[in-house]
Amino acid sequence: MSYDTLRLDTDARGVATLTLNRPDKHNALSAQMIDELTQAAGRLAADDAVRVVVLTGAGASFCAGGDLGWMRDQMAADSATRAAGARALAGMLGALDSLPKPLIGRIQGQAFGGGIGMMSVCDVAVGVSGARFGLTETRLGLIPATIGPYVVARMGGAMARRVFMSSRRFDAEEAVALGLLARAVEGHALDAAVEAEVAPYLSCAPRAVAAAKRLTRELGPVIDAAAVEHSVRALVACWEDAEAAEGISAFFERRAPTWAVD
Repeated sequence: MSYDTLRLDTDARGVATLTLNRPDKHNALSAQMIDELTQAAGRLAADDAVRVVVLTGAGASFCAGGDLGWMRDQMAADSATRAAGARALAGMLGALDSLPKPLIGRIQGQAFGGGIGMMSVCDVAVGVSGARFGLTETRLGLIPATIGPYVVARMGGAMARRVFMSSRRFDAEEAVALGLLARAVEGHALDAAVEAEVAPYLSCAPRAVAAAKRLTRELGPVIDAAAVEHSVRALVACWEDAEAAEGISAFFERRAPTWAVD
């Protein structure tokens, strides 16, 4: 199976590399990419030859968040369409989160919004020093809703409050402190750092690894259908608030929104 927005390669050891492949768009999440990521997660889950999955991005950015075209579509959409889009994103994150293989994030550049959500569903993520990150939704009058269950599960509530509401950008070293990254390394050392995370799994029993991962999810914060639906409703409510219309209009018009104070 081929993809338009992704690359999927598997080496002789059974290490699959899933690459977000819209470098000219900073790997922003379009509806097509969300759908293809969901398909790829299902394919990887079913492939017994795959032992480990590495998630990364092509180009300078890991993932810049939501695609601008997607945001324009959401502005014009009704509540049901907005909810369907949010559920598609939630389904993709859930498919990656529940992948019965270790998922290693190779975070080679910046990540915002939905990119933070994808980092949060990795079992471990290694990033480059100098990269910038942020949950920037509130600048647009929105909230990090659909990704929220995974972000809060990864960071913990107290740590999440440091960055969840402020839209403040932070560096790779703070991402480590927040629990979002396991390590931050120089760019030349990234592949070696990722390999150090991958290699131990190749000596482990695959079904035992899958069972151990499933147990960590069962023992950790519960992200069930009710939690996902709650996040969807919260996002739709924000889309229908006048703040979102103002924030997104200001973004496209390259001006400050009415609430911004110099």
